[in-house]
Amino acid sequence: PGACVVGSGPAGFYTAQHILKHHGGALVDIYEKLPVPFGLVRFGVAPDHPEVKNVTNTFTQTARSGRCGFYGNVTVGRDVTVPELRQAYHAVVLSYGAEDNRVLGIPGENLPGVYSARAFVGWYNGLPENQDLKPDLSCETALILGHGNVALDIARILLSPLQLLRKTDITDSSLAALACSKVKRVWLVGRRGPLQVAFTIKELREMINLPGARAVLDPDDFTGLESAVKDASRPRKRLTELMIKTALEKPVEMQAAAAGAAAPREWGLKFQRSPQEVLPSADGRRARGVRMALTRLEGSGDSAKAIPTGDVEELECGLVLSSIGYRSLPLDPAVPFDSQRGVIPNSSGRVEGVPGLYCSGWVKRGPTGVIITTMNDSFDTAQSLLEDLQGGVLDIAPSREGFGLVENILHSRGVRPVSFSDWEKIDAAEVARGKAAGKPREKIVDPAEMLRIIGH
Repeated sequence: PGACVVGSGPAGFYTAQHILKHHGGALVDIYEKLPVPFGLVRFGVAPDHPEVKNVTNTFTQTARSGRCGFYGNVTVGRDVTVPELRQAYHAVVLSYGAEDNRVLGIPGENLPGVYSARAFVGWYNGLPENQDLKPDLSCETALILGHGNVALDIARILLSPLQLLRKTDITDSSLAALACSKVKRVWLVGRRGPLQVAFTIKELREMINLPGARAVLDPDDFTGLESAVKDASRPRKRLTELMIKTALEKPVEMQAAAAGAAAPREWGLKFQRSPQEVLPSADGRRARGVRMALTRLEGSGDSAKAIPTGDVEELECGLVLSSIGYRSLPLDPAVPFDSQRGVIPNSSGRVEGVPGLYCSGWVKRGPTGVIITTMNDSFDTAQSLLEDLQGGVLDIAPSREGFGLVENILHSRGVRPVSFSDWEKIDAAEVARGKAAGKPREKIVDPAEMLRIIGH
């Protein structure tokens, strides 16, 4: 049987890995729109978290398997359609993730100085589409809307000492921009309270321990939480206790500041504030602040809702980063899509009403969770596919041409796919460029340059 997977991030690779491991006769081809594999492992994981990127070693083993093909530089839905893939393969798995960001839907969000977290992360991680972002870092105060791990990543990158970033795979141009940055204060703002934050304790602890930056948490925000957290899960309890402890600590810098030393960089969490409008500067040319509605919580725990109280507050800032989540987009008119929830309607990864079509990862369950969540989710989809093979739901009697058929289609449309060994040449070039600077790699950010390296 021949299967193909659309998207080469963790969802795509884990799905392929599971099929190959549990079916000795299956062939799996992976299609990717960029010339380079690994999706958010390459373009989402923070540069100073290299250990998280070790999963690419497993993915590389999968791609090198004799029963696995990798075809980069192929945009499914444009270069080849999903119906065409379904003619070429017995099963098609859509694992293309969430390639858009949710919008705030408030006045002023398109002013210069306002960026989506997605674009900002793509900028410092070398995602080709975000290389012209040129974020303006000339202000002292940045405001990040959102209380997730991505928000903490961005705060950490904005406030990290340069010598910590120099040894990472952050792109050269973003390092240069951060070297000139005037940002020294970062506020992370959320609509709900401390018990609803979405970041994890590891990321929070890393931020609290960041050299040269102090945490500013208001003890009043945590009044009475010790009792409220009694019924919470252990991770939630430990996370809340760490915030309370940090809020109550008198930082050493306070004594230093009293002695007239320079104020360090600082960051803080603000709760129960919902953005209403990004305020323009006097000339209307850029963002100068955000007006926020103060909220009260109805309900408790994860289901608590933020209701505006009628009071508002203005916060001055020249840089606004919106980190309120990613969202998936429909890929091909032939595939059902729930635009309300931003997912492909499915049951255990089987796309509703389309036998032989499957989905895994964020396009299956929504843009939440870490790599391990996606791994389990992808194994679940792969398992559904294998069950359908065994139960005869998938008709594998007619042989399917697989890439042979797709290759003809791509050729007729002037599309040249990039193989995994092509990627390994790009990889080697990046590693060589990084070595000179003492970095794990210097990412190539221009797809045309990638294609030149492999002689396309």
